[in-house]
Amino acid sequence: QVQLVESGGGLVQPGGSLRLSCAASGSIFSINTMGWYRQAPAKQRELVAVIASGGSTNYADSVKGRFTISRDNAQSTVYLQMNSLKPEDTAVYYCNFFGRALLSWGQGTQVTVSS
Repeated sequence: QVQLVESGGGLVQPGGSLRLSCAASGSIFSINTMGWYRQAPAKQRELVAVIASGGSTNYADSVKGRFTISRDNAQSTVYLQMNSLKPEDTAVYYCNFFGRALLSWGQGTQVTVSS
């Protein structure tokens, strides 16, 4: 079994940066494609970035060029570096598997972009 715990969210002004972390407890982390998802109030959860076990990445158009997903398999951690944040980035951010059965959703980490 693997469990994921998100952290690093907070309140930031437009144009600011945050670095989110997702720590995994299981030993199978390194073989899975991982994704960062987000959900704003009254909206569906959406995928914002993915990273394969080999390091290839893909991004939603809305965050391309601003967000960078990375992973440290030795530490069983996936990161999301968010730069040039916009108010529309405000959401609860979650990590999970991508392209396979998902784990149960955790509490996520709140990102609020506001002046």
